[in-house]
Amino acid sequence: MFNKLMIKKIFNKIVFLLPLCFCFGKSKAQDTTHRQTIEITSSYKPSLLKTVKINLYASPITPDTSQPRLAYSIPSESLFYTYQPTALKPLALEADTSLKLGDRNQLKAGFGNYTTPYLSGAFSFGDGKHSLGNIYGDYISSRGKIQYQDFSEINVKGTGSIFSKTNETYAGIDFAQHEYYQYGYDHALYAFSKSDLRRSYQDLSANVGFRNIVPNGSGINYDPHLIVHEFSRENQTNETNLIFNLPAEKRFSDKVSVKVALLGNFDSYNIKSTNTSVGNNLFQIAPEFTYSSDQFTFHGGISPTWNNGQLAILPNIYGEAKLSQSILSIQAGWIGRYIPNSFRSLSQENPYMQDPVSWNNTKEMQYYGGIKAAVGNHFNFSAKAAFISYSNMPLFVNDEFVGNTFLLVNESKLSNFQIHGDLNFVSQDKFTVTGAVDLNSYTGLHDNTKAWGLYPLKLTGSLRWHAFEHLLVKADLAAFSGASAQGIGGSVKNLKGGSDLSAGAEYTITKRFGVWLDFDNIFNDKYQFWNNYPVYGFQVMGGILVHF
Repeated sequence: MFNKLMIKKIFNKIVFLLPLCFCFGKSKAQDTTHRQTIEITSSYKPSLLKTVKINLYASPITPDTSQPRLAYSIPSESLFYTYQPTALKPLALEADTSLKLGDRNQLKAGFGNYTTPYLSGAFSFGDGKHSLGNIYGDYISSRGKIQYQDFSEINVKGTGSIFSKTNETYAGIDFAQHEYYQYGYDHALYAFSKSDLRRSYQDLSANVGFRNIVPNGSGINYDPHLIVHEFSRENQTNETNLIFNLPAEKRFSDKVSVKVALLGNFDSYNIKSTNTSVGNNLFQIAPEFTYSSDQFTFHGGISPTWNNGQLAILPNIYGEAKLSQSILSIQAGWIGRYIPNSFRSLSQENPYMQDPVSWNNTKEMQYYGGIKAAVGNHFNFSAKAAFISYSNMPLFVNDEFVGNTFLLVNESKLSNFQIHGDLNFVSQDKFTVTGAVDLNSYTGLHDNTKAWGLYPLKLTGSLRWHAFEHLLVKADLAAFSGASAQGIGGSVKNLKGGSDLSAGAEYTITKRFGVWLDFDNIFNDKYQFWNNYPVYGFQVMGGILVHF
């Protein structure tokens, strides 16, 4: 045991805990032709791998030549992304409640080992022509085998749209409350009360927007929207985040268009105990010229961006060409962007982080080239190689005393050579297999000896199989090599790699009633994504699903 003076020093280092290994699924936007129903996804399970802190591979969008979608969707929060990379989500199964039970409302309930109750409900209203509304909520809690390896989460979300003949006005609001405990320490050496380790967080978000849903006579499409986040930790630390995006597109023909967007991200962060206040602002003007034909696509733009008043000119140039009489296409691009960092985003990335005093936004420059191909009607794949440089990359190291919290450290320069590949096989929406691999080589560090918490190798895969009309079978795999960690006293170690296999099934007994069963971490691999924090072992959860 250690003395009271040491306890006091430890308490001064410990601050908060946010959810790491546990997330919840969310209701999805409606398809244009089926706005009368909603699709609900189930909860993320608490032991699965947390996604890597940033998306390190380029995968630019193809030009959207279709007309605006009529269905409701929440505006994206991906500010300062002049392209949209494809996100990998190894956190958990994308829980498919997609078996067609009919009806618009749903209740889902279940129970699992680790004393894990789960309850969710989703409701849809409106005719889909004049109005559309969705309400979704869920609750989950669990108690692990390690002392204080407990958590609970509540999520409530509402979205709505009002349609006129030419426009859609949409809005949404959601609230989440998370309660977790900082269990990542030597329990034989230190003694803490549960109340000392408890951390409770509140996250309130709202958005509103307005967009055209049919082409207008001037050939201009628009979608201005505003997002507000209010994030707090037990009323001791709070942050207000205001995001706006004012995009507009002028189409001159089927092949040529010009886009421009004004984007802003403004943060105000406060720590009451130290009376610390931090402001963080990004503003960008993003013009873009697009040419698209059957054989060739080109996007070109230069984006002036002000990062806390400092001007940077970011390139946004990429294209794709289909080889003549071939299924093969080649891609290349030169992309620059700012990744806005905030107390909210950083703590969601590493929930064991101590309250930071300050941080920087991350600047990314990327050069990439690659290929993609489609073989037949069912199989496609892509591969890319990228040279990426980062300025002001946030990294995390354990505190030097107890080790159950993390300090935010800045890396002013970091280089990465990355290889990314993915493949997909789809058979008439009955059978789907996807897989992806990311290889990263981190070099050129200026301020740190290792790229703390960044993983050199990650593999992901998923399977969805509608075996019969009323049976859905699913499986997901995430595997990764170990990252470097700096622990107590500045010690350095490499975390072991890990793998996480999940599987499950859903079966409809009647039109309105079904059952589900999920298995998570089937290999019982108690890996540590963050140093000192082993995840839950093998999990099983099952229950009922009711539509009405």
